[in-house]
Amino acid sequence: MMQPPPLLERYAWLSIAAALATIALKSWAWWLTGSVGLLSDAMESVVNLAAGGLALWMLRLSVKPPDVQHPFGHSKAEYLAAGIEGALIALASAAIILSAAPRLFAPRALDTPGLGLAISAIATVINLAVAILLIRAGKAHHSITLEADGRHLLTDVWTSLGVIAGVALVALSGWLILDPIVALVVAMQILWTGASLIRRSIAGLLDAAIPDEERADIERICAEYTRRYGIAFHAVRTRHAGRRRFISFHLLVPNTWTVEQAHQLSEEIESRIRSLVPNASLFSHIEPISHPSSYDDVGLDR
Repeated sequence: MMQPPPLLERYAWLSIAAALATIALKSWAWWLTGSVGLLSDAMESVVNLAAGGLALWMLRLSVKPPDVQHPFGHSKAEYLAAGIEGALIALASAAIILSAAPRLFAPRALDTPGLGLAISAIATVINLAVAILLIRAGKAHHSITLEADGRHLLTDVWTSLGVIAGVALVALSGWLILDPIVALVVAMQILWTGASLIRRSIAGLLDAAIPDEERADIERICAEYTRRYGIAFHAVRTRHAGRRRFISFHLLVPNTWTVEQAHQLSEEIESRIRSLVPNASLFSHIEPISHPSSYDDVGLDR
């Protein structure tokens, strides 16, 4: 069964709360120091807030039950969320570049870097804890929205560590140009993250197959029943949309079997697959194993 919305929504609200906290902390750190590197870090947290709100909206939409206009449900909304989040990250990268580039030619001394770095470090710890929770929840509940949000936050953690190290080097060495250089490196890193999320979103919208390990489970079940009953399978197809899995197959049974026998075996096979593949919707088609026309519909367009 699909996971009820409130459980996943709690993780989205946690992401929003973490974004609000880190925006406040990182903005304070930037205000104290005047570091464009810390400014870039604070701007990414603004994107985190927008992404958290988007994740909450899409999670609510994705678990809406099927209706007349959407008979397969709304689970693909999660891919839309991941794609938009990737685009937001790319916009944040562009904003960071615009802020940092002028500092390459006019470096500026930093104020109270020690206090600013300490505040930024606290924000980074918050992001790390929430990122780990979101990634684990996303994998456990097969939610690309939560996983994407968590990986975004984890990227923020690494970039924050880079910013902290860069600002510390500026304070220790007096090389002011390091500050904008660090900001530009951060911009390139988060741009790569955004592009990766967009690619995953596109792959999901193109009806990609379910993961390899889940397909292997289906193949083992088909092989087992083929040996036991002398039946056959073909046109085994899978796709996933967010947490939902859609699996279809043609079951070829002996011509002498009754409809009831074939139906009972089909139900048993579907039940076995559901026990191994979470959130699966199955569609089976029964055919006589020795009739020539049964083999004319292996292709997708038949």
